[in-house]
Amino acid sequence: MMPLIRTGRLIAARCLDIPIDLIHIEETATDKVPNASPTAASVGSDLCGVAVQNACDQLTERLKPYKEKLADKTWKEWGAELFGYCVYGTACCEVEVDCLTGDHRLLSTHIVMDIGDSLNPAIDIGQIEGAFIQGYGLFTMEEIRVRPNGMRLTRGPGNYKIPSADDVPRDFHVALLKGSSNPSAIFASKAVGEPPLFLGATVFFAVREAIRAYRIQNGKNDYFRFDSPATPEAIRMACEDEYLEKIPTLPEAGTFTPWTVPL
Repeated sequence: MMPLIRTGRLIAARCLDIPIDLIHIEETATDKVPNASPTAASVGSDLCGVAVQNACDQLTERLKPYKEKLADKTWKEWGAELFGYCVYGTACCEVEVDCLTGDHRLLSTHIVMDIGDSLNPAIDIGQIEGAFIQGYGLFTMEEIRVRPNGMRLTRGPGNYKIPSADDVPRDFHVALLKGSSNPSAIFASKAVGEPPLFLGATVFFAVREAIRAYRIQNGKNDYFRFDSPATPEAIRMACEDEYLEKIPTLPEAGTFTPWTVPL
């Protein structure tokens, strides 16, 4: 496989007339070629080599106008330096769980977010609040249900619960980390659209801690599996108390068709 990869780099470099160190070949994966041919019967170079050449010829033809216009420039002069940065955040949540019904309420949330020098603190704080609530719904409410035949039952907000105004914590504080800067982006700022979404997981783990405390009160101090989303059904079943013992056990697997299947 490795000799074929090296050969592919050589072919691409020759066809594009650029140094070989500018050619990078990724490993074979189904997201690129769903059903790739095997490297067998000595046909790797014949099949893949021609495919690389064909792709390079198409690419050369598409880039021809730019090459003629920028004939005195090199590839490195055309492109800008890539940059990346990390967005950090932390959240602390307090929840109240009704272990008899499986319901819960988010009482308090405190968030500190590192977004560099904020371009507009009012807008950024709103983005953080919105993304957090969206993540809150993702980890505790929005459950995907699929029939055994593959038909998806939860195809929209009419089939699963999403956060409402009543789900926003009454005690909700967002602070922007001071003294942070990001020289890589505009005016030392950082993106803030998606990163706070993952902070919604703190609600899920707070619910899990409440369930663990309830289980300990009932003499269960062992590990228990608790998957997202933390729906009332999932919370109630995870409590494993004397009330659940009264529920009849399911028939043996394979002897019945379930209404939905877990993903």
